[in-house]
Amino acid sequence: MFAGPSHEILAKDLSLMNSEIVLGQINWGKFDDGFPNLKVLNAFELNDADVIFLADFCNTEEIFRQLAVLYSLAAHSINSLKVFLPFFSTGTMDRIMEEGQVVTAKTLARMLSIIPPAAHPAQIIIFDIHALQEQFYFSDQVRIRHISAINLLLHQLKLEGKTKDSFAVAFPDEGAYKRFGPYFKEYDQIVCEKRREIGGGRFITIKEGIVKGKEILIVDDIILSGNTLLECAKLLVKEGATFISTYATHGVFPKKNWNSFFDSGINLYLSDSCPKTVNDITTHVAYCPAPGTFKLISLAPAIMKEINSIQ
Repeated sequence: MFAGPSHEILAKDLSLMNSEIVLGQINWGKFDDGFPNLKVLNAFELNDADVIFLADFCNTEEIFRQLAVLYSLAAHSINSLKVFLPFFSTGTMDRIMEEGQVVTAKTLARMLSIIPPAAHPAQIIIFDIHALQEQFYFSDQVRIRHISAINLLLHQLKLEGKTKDSFAVAFPDEGAYKRFGPYFKEYDQIVCEKRREIGGGRFITIKEGIVKGKEILIVDDIILSGNTLLECAKLLVKEGATFISTYATHGVFPKKNWNSFFDSGINLYLSDSCPKTVNDITTHVAYCPAPGTFKLISLAPAIMKEINSIQ
């Protein structure tokens, strides 16, 4: 098992869960001009091995050197390559809205699609890709698997004793409801939506569901600015919710405004698909206590399940 520089902790956690996993090492150095100086250490040991790579494409500066390693692995006579890409980072740019825009989701899919095959085509496993149609951007040279971290969230809710009597799940829009609603059949569900005002602005309203007297968890796949989820939270409190939490598989927070959630007394659940963000939030919470709390949901159990099922 190899890992991008930001996923080394996740790789160690997985190796502790399965003694058959051998952690490989990569020299992620740079030349004086800034370009990568890469080396797979003990590469001779990879002959006929089943290789797993934990990729982190959250940072654009890291994509090139990880792709360079992925392209090189087949040359070492490996048997198979499984690439876990927790966050497909260009997923929000998946369509052209006006002339001249570049669909970078398709670009990244092309770059991943030319990973050289080993004895078998490379498998790429992605958690909660933003738009399901993006699977068609990949070529047939690789095998794509889409899986969800929602089952890990459900397990966490059960550990916390959340029951239908006083707990409900909300979705910020119809798309999130259609995608994730089936996972939460045992809970009451609330659907929010954005509506246009006459002057061209937008506002959040509740399309369906009972709010009053419920503790509510708002569920979505990704948080960028977080403004929509914060607006939903304010509306739900206004309508009688007793407490608000939010969940997203991918907490990107490009402007590092997670404190907006904590200062509003909102609990924030995130997976570790964006490890640098998780590290920054953990540090922030440690030094800046606030009414809201942060809860990390590790992807390790889901990744291990996939490793065991595809061996």
